Amino acid sequence: MTGYGGRRSRAERDAITVETGYALCSAAFAAVVVLGAVAGPALLFELPGAFETVLRHTGLVLAAVLFAVRTVSVLVRFRQAGQPSQPGRTSPDS
Repeated sequence: MTGYGGRRSRAERDAITVETGYALCSAAFAAVVVLGAVAGPALLFELPGAFETVLRHTGLVLAAVLFAVRTVSVLVRFRQAGQPSQPGRTSPDS
């Protein structure tokens, strides 16, 4: 439902679908990068047991938190962004 009680148009549903896909893909990419940066040394090099375990667990936790935060922030920003009153115009005086 839109803010006025009507049904969403096809374009609005498509925009929501695209934005959701973008949020999930960008969050997954960011999580993989952080996981690789934090846990990568533990996978590439032979480190002491406890240090290796800490790096792996820290990488997993940071990646999961980053995934959730990135997804929510993109979707909240999309929801707060208002639609232009005149499509195709970039500023009120154009």
